[in-house]
Amino acid sequence: MSPWHTVLAILGLAVITVGTRGFFLFAQRELPMPVWLKQGLRYAPLAALAAVVAPEIVMQNGHLIATLEDARLAATLAATVYFFWRRGILGTIVTGTLVMVALRTGLGW
Repeated sequence: MSPWHTVLAILGLAVITVGTRGFFLFAQRELPMPVWLKQGLRYAPLAALAAVVAPEIVMQNGHLIATLEDARLAATLAATVYFFWRRGILGTIVTGTLVMVALRTGLGW
């Protein structure tokens, strides 16, 4: 790619980004949204997070894991139990990480 193509691509991406992300900021008044859309948008962050995290837990090299001897499954279970017990995000992350590191280094999973 020539330098001019690179500059043009960067400027085009910047215009598209500002246009799409700033769309709601440019309006003079609040844009009306249907109630069903507002309710649906409440679940968007959770759905996006699940779509990113779930494949990392149940897949390895593009295939479903074949055995239950996987550190990610045990770490997920431990983190889930901790979250429902204490309701703390930091503790959930630490618990899951500690279980996964312990199983990978201790048992070689």
